[in-house]
Amino acid sequence: MTPRGRFLVATLSGLVIAGLVHVATVLLIPRLAEGDALSRARSGEGLDHPMPVNTVATGDAPPPVEAWLPIPDPAVAVGLCAFDLTEGPMRVSARTGPLMLSLAVHGPRGAFYAVTDQAAVRGALDLVVLTRAQYDEALANADEDEVSHDVRIVATDAKGFVVVRIIAALPSQRATADAAVQAVSCTVDSPADEKPGG
Repeated sequence: MTPRGRFLVATLSGLVIAGLVHVATVLLIPRLAEGDALSRARSGEGLDHPMPVNTVATGDAPPPVEAWLPIPDPAVAVGLCAFDLTEGPMRVSARTGPLMLSLAVHGPRGAFYAVTDQAAVRGALDLVVLTRAQYDEALANADEDEVSHDVRIVATDAKGFVVVRIIAALPSQRATADAAVQAVSCTVDSPADEKPGG
């Protein structure tokens, strides 16, 4: 092989190896990252209530430490509830009000369910996030005469989090939006706790 041919083979080999290393690195980032969304959500205050509302600082001051969501919107109050379904199903209960509310359920691979206050029944929105086994058990134990207004969601993974967003159309509504996010309840649900009538 000529020196020019060897140079081309070496160059192409180097480019292929560099490309493979680059692709492998990009694919491994989510698995190796310590500050991913799920880890940050799990480091919150538990399942009793959402984490403190993420806010955006006004003026030139830097955003507070808890404002870790990308580019927080000052018109949107945000709260998080982390869950681990090995502890039992998680119930997310929200009351609707004058401001638009949305709930999005996320797993390690991203969002897999979202709903707005338009799906509320009599001003209440109750989601129950379960594993497939927990869902099958709930169906087997259900009373045919009972009517449930719960929205049951089979999770893609046992661990994840729910993002609560409430839009404050006007700056004067921001305090109301923050309070509404904090009023959302996230609790571990047991079969005995399930509400028949919502």
